[in-house]
Amino acid sequence: MGKVASWYKEFAQGHENLKHSIAGAGAGIVSSVVTCPLDVVKTRLQNQGKLEPGIVVYRGTVGTLSRIWKEEGIRGLYRGLGPTILGYIPTWAIYFTAYDYFKHRWGKEFGHNKAWLVHIASAMSAGAASTSLTNPLWVIKTRMMTQNERTAYRYKNTLDAFITIGRQEGIRGYYKGLGPSLLGVSHVAVQFPLYEKLKCYLHADTSSAGPVSILLASSLSKMAASMATYPHEVIRTRLQNQTVKPFKYKGIFHAVKIILAEEGVRGLYKGLPTNLLRTVPSSAMTILTYELLVRELDSLKAQ
Repeated sequence: MGKVASWYKEFAQGHENLKHSIAGAGAGIVSSVVTCPLDVVKTRLQNQGKLEPGIVVYRGTVGTLSRIWKEEGIRGLYRGLGPTILGYIPTWAIYFTAYDYFKHRWGKEFGHNKAWLVHIASAMSAGAASTSLTNPLWVIKTRMMTQNERTAYRYKNTLDAFITIGRQEGIRGYYKGLGPSLLGVSHVAVQFPLYEKLKCYLHADTSSAGPVSILLASSLSKMAASMATYPHEVIRTRLQNQTVKPFKYKGIFHAVKIILAEEGVRGLYKGLPTNLLRTVPSSAMTILTYELLVRELDSLKAQ
């Protein structure tokens, strides 16, 4: 451990963002493994359009979990875990590194008396950067989570999905759903400024703060952000899963129009209860792991 601390201290002197990359990636891996089954359930509920005779129907969180378990076993509940982990490593590493960078940059630009504006600008800038760079992995993850014997696509693994999408759909296939994903940047614009405020209110931003304060701040901020911006997730899932032409949904606004016409407002919120069950503890675990890893890495650097 002494050698690790010595190496990290020496390397980190000129690479301050390294700790945020390591902490962000580690946090993403932990949360993705724990919450994968709920992610599969949420994605299938989001992808379920207008109910028609002969179509398999998923009903609620428990009912969907039960059906997947009976029909596909434990592997069905962990479909897409590979690309999820591969996606979270760069996503959170890029996000937290970019967030820390932009927080300092916008802090100089706007001044410390406009902290709320600094947090919003930092969250949106970091979110746009990480989303744009990692979208291909999220397309693969969504398709692998929704694939079964009735889907038009069947991928053996992440690499097979990457090759197949490139061959059949070209570069545009990797960036399906990017539009609503970028709209989803508003999610972090709500979550992280609120998280920063709650940290101050709950005194979770002090070095002596316990994990409960951090968990509470991250859970409340994530719940508020998820409920405010959820429809973009449903639209993104539907767009990412389109492989057979002619496409049912021709874009974001067309998708909203069709979903409202066929399924009503509830169609835009399919899977929301499951999403809250998944994302609130997932986000809380991610941010808690991130904060604790940063503190640990800081202590290594100080040794």
